[in-house]
Amino acid sequence: MFEGGIRVPMIASWPGKIKAGVTTDHISAFWDILPTFKELAGVKTPVETDGISMVPTLFSQKNQKEHPYMYWEFHEGGGKIAVRKGNWKGIKLNYGKEPDAPMLLFDLSKDIHEDNNVAAEHPEVVAELEKIMKSARTESKIFNFGSPTIIK
Repeated sequence: MFEGGIRVPMIASWPGKIKAGVTTDHISAFWDILPTFKELAGVKTPVETDGISMVPTLFSQKNQKEHPYMYWEFHEGGGKIAVRKGNWKGIKLNYGKEPDAPMLLFDLSKDIHEDNNVAAEHPEVVAELEKIMKSARTESKIFNFGSPTIIK
C-alpha cells in the first residue's frame, strides 16, 4: 500500500515508435496494460475495464487521459486499501478486522516516504477519500476481507 511497494518505474522500448530517453510523470497501473496493448493491436474486447490506454504517453502525445483516482486493495495480512487522488493518498491497514479504523493520509508532494500522517490536519480530504474507497470497492466472494477464502 505504501509507495515503496507500489511505485515502480515502467520502461518501454519500441525502436521507431517510442522516442528514446523520454520520461513522464503519468500515473498508471497494471490494469492500464490491457487497454494499451488492445489499442496498439487495433483489436476490440467484449468487455471494458477500468484501465486507460497509455498509447499517448508512449508516443509522447499530449492527449493522455488520466485516472480521476487510483484504488488498490490487498487481502493478505488483515487487508489493506488505499486511494490516491492527485498528491493525496489515503491508506487503511487491517481493513478486514477494522474497516472503520482511522485513515492514514499523506501528501505525496511533500512526503514521498509517507512518514507524516496528516489526516488530522485535512479532515475534508479524508472524507473525500473515504467516499471514493466505499464507491470504488466491488464486493467479491473470492476476494474478501473476512476469513481466508477456500475455492471449491
